[in-house]
Amino acid sequence: MSDKIVMRVAEALVAGGPPGTAAEPEIAIGEMDGPMGVAFATLLGDQVKGHTRVLAILNTDVMVRPATIMVSKVTVKDPKYTNILMGTVQAAIANGVLDAVRCGDIPKEKVNDIGIIVSVWLAPTVVDIENLDHQKLFDIHREATAKAIKKAMNNEPSIDWLLENQDKITHKYFQMGLDGKI
Repeated sequence: MSDKIVMRVAEALVAGGPPGTAAEPEIAIGEMDGPMGVAFATLLGDQVKGHTRVLAILNTDVMVRPATIMVSKVTVKDPKYTNILMGTVQAAIANGVLDAVRCGDIPKEKVNDIGIIVSVWLAPTVVDIENLDHQKLFDIHREATAKAIKKAMNNEPSIDWLLENQDKITHKYFQMGLDGKI
């Protein structure tokens, strides 16, 4: 892939574990010598209490390529939540990025030129789960990260698919409201 990746955006949803373990990352990916680099550097340098931005790492001092920064969608207040987010989920995101490189969704020759911003959803109720299965949580966030990257890099869903399916899809929570469940 020789074309410049200015900025691509996608999201994914992966569930399948206990309530509170679903992953719904929203990502932006692009070359660091353009708007993506400005956004990345701004996030890294402009820390906000409760929404700390951290690099995706496999373990302390082992950052992944492409450089990936994660930002919590939830205001972080609980030390247990922080440890889950900055441990299990952080490592899962790092592994999902490497999975995307391994399968070719991110061209290996571009890994030093692009960056990824991952906006992370981790339900606050995760701290209330007794005997939280960290492996399941890891697997869900890893899969969701790789899936979101694949969608971004392939410009999915396409506008044709969206137009064709627009009237067939109802937002889950809108439907729950229609059904009187919220």
